[in-house]
Amino acid sequence: MPRLPRRKFMQQMGAAAVFSGLGGIGASFAQTEKEGSKKINDTNRFKISLNAYSFNKPLMNKETDLEALISFCAKEGFDAIDMTGYYFPGYPAVPGDAYIYQLKNKAHRMGVEISGTGIRNDFGDPDAEKRKEQIEFVKNWIDVAAKLGAPVIRIFTAREKPANYSWEETEKWIIDAIATCAEYGKQKGVILAVQNHNDFIKTADQAMDILQKANSDWLGLVLDTGSFVTEEPYSEIAKVTQYAVNWQIKEKLNYQGNSMDMDLERLFRIVWASTYRGYLPIETLSPGDPFGIVPPFLQKVKKALAKAEKG
Repeated sequence: MPRLPRRKFMQQMGAAAVFSGLGGIGASFAQTEKEGSKKINDTNRFKISLNAYSFNKPLMNKETDLEALISFCAKEGFDAIDMTGYYFPGYPAVPGDAYIYQLKNKAHRMGVEISGTGIRNDFGDPDAEKRKEQIEFVKNWIDVAAKLGAPVIRIFTAREKPANYSWEETEKWIIDAIATCAEYGKQKGVILAVQNHNDFIKTADQAMDILQKANSDWLGLVLDTGSFVTEEPYSEIAKVTQYAVNWQIKEKLNYQGNSMDMDLERLFRIVWASTYRGYLPIETLSPGDPFGIVPPFLQKVKKALAKAEKG
């Protein structure tokens, strides 16, 4: 296995004792600055973003658009928006620069940051030529992310393991493709973020194995809090926080065939115990009008995050 970058190695070696109040699943990491080893100021450590997928139905039905969502984010008090690529005109083809810059202009004028974007790729095809096409697809959207000023682009591994191939064989194709795309992201200043989505990746260990083997400072995890469903989910989330470069804070958790509300306070104790700093995009998938569903969930998130900070 390739060596981990020094930063990740030091994070793992510097893990402190188990975080009290997490039931033995959260690790508390020492947080220091390089100069003078001063403790990092946690003021404004997290910013709340809206994942546009919360509005999937009205967006796909052309009942609203990304510009309207930017205005919604400004009105409701979101810090940022994750503008998923599915809702750009012509997707999966890339949009024209005029449209990209129009969104960027409006977001800036409305005081809404762009926390990321995302696409739906599949690196699990046994056909090498089709995987090359998927690599080019990701690269094209890395260019879009760079033009938007989005620091992160969300991608996937594979929808499933193909028949007649082992998990390990498929993983190698995925790692090769991800490493290639991460190198391109480095050239464009965009971090490649793999999402665990209960597809090819089902467990924290699988996610970590892929990220460690691909081994790039321009690669990390979109930690999807609702998609670790094969093992105890909060333990799985805590295990991979050190790799997170973005999140998806889900309102629901599906585990062992049951759907339940996410325990936001427990989740945010894990987040506070981690080394992660930055955006926390939220995503609601409940049936109904997202314009009515999202604002109350945003307030729940803010309240739970603040309470978790106090311990």
